[in-house]
Amino acid sequence: MSAPDEAVNPADRAVDGPDQTGAAGRVDGGDQTGAAGRVDGGGPTGTAGRVDDGGSPGTPGGRPSGLRDPGRAVRGLGALTLSVETLVLLLAIQPIRLLGGDLGGAAIGVVVGLAVLAAVLAGCLRRPWAWHAATVLQGLLLLAGFLHWSLGALGLIFAAVWAYVLHVRRVILG
Repeated sequence: MSAPDEAVNPADRAVDGPDQTGAAGRVDGGDQTGAAGRVDGGGPTGTAGRVDDGGSPGTPGGRPSGLRDPGRAVRGLGALTLSVETLVLLLAIQPIRLLGGDLGGAAIGVVVGLAVLAAVLAGCLRRPWAWHAATVLQGLLLLAGFLHWSLGALGLIFAAVWAYVLHVRRVILG
């Protein structure tokens, strides 16, 4: 036999944050109204599904993208693209060498140099010149197609991806 369950007073239960009404189902913590089901991360209104526009200084009505830090998001996209390019270039050396046969030491050095340049530029995207240098990198990879046709194919693919990244950057940052 088990003891009967004790009645629990709702005021005795700890709720998830500094909510003053004790409303259950809150996700964010820090709302004064205690609106249930809010997921946006704070604020006095408690409106479900609210998008915080933050009032970015460059735009009159806030950020058009809805991102908290649009510059950081765009830099992350660019860095991810250049990091993937680095990995693909380094992983492509052996298959090109085996299948192509005519990829010599100088050509392998060019591929490794382009991969290192892509990795360095991925870390430098906070500076405006790095975006231009990464565009030049795509042109250099296209020129590496003269060493082996597959490097030219990779250059076309990554040039198209980089053009899309620049388009996203222009749309988000203006």
